[in-house]
Amino acid sequence: MTTKAKKSTAGTGEARKYAALLRGINVGGAKKVPMADLRSVLQELGHTGVQTYLQSGNAVFEAPEQEPTALARALEAAIEARFGFRVACLVVDGDYLRAVADACPFPAAELEGKQLHATFLSQQPAEDRFAHIDRAAFLPEEFRLGDRVVYLYAPEGLGRSKLAEALARPAVTKGIDATTRNWNTVAKLVELTGS
Repeated sequence: MTTKAKKSTAGTGEARKYAALLRGINVGGAKKVPMADLRSVLQELGHTGVQTYLQSGNAVFEAPEQEPTALARALEAAIEARFGFRVACLVVDGDYLRAVADACPFPAAELEGKQLHATFLSQQPAEDRFAHIDRAAFLPEEFRLGDRVVYLYAPEGLGRSKLAEALARPAVTKGIDATTRNWNTVAKLVELTGS
């Protein structure tokens, strides 16, 4: 089942709010990116209204409307120049985040934030990438594919999820940057990027 999130419709050149989602920083002592430095990097790129959320690589900023992929590549280059390592970055706008939240196929309001996750993807994967996953074998865990996002219901949390491991295998993720956020973080980013 594929759920389509709405595309942004704002006029070109208008200031928009974006969220930058950095993958795999500040975990286990590797790829340290202090949030104050991340804010500084974003400001040096000319972005305004910069805020960070938690220590796991979530930032919100304003910029003239442009292709999110271009914003992500510029941020990746700036982080590599500052810290000496590459960090995969996904940039999405507030309208997209709201659409992802609205299209959630699971009852988010009835679940704990740690039970529901969204894995944001740099591009839409073909449905056949998931064909090898025996969904029944992972129950009660479940996933659904949306618009450049995989929704994952993991009642015991992400750390214990066997389905999350299956979804992270190269057969699914090859050539696609992906980063996961729990539903509490998704909701907060929707709030921070809202008008």
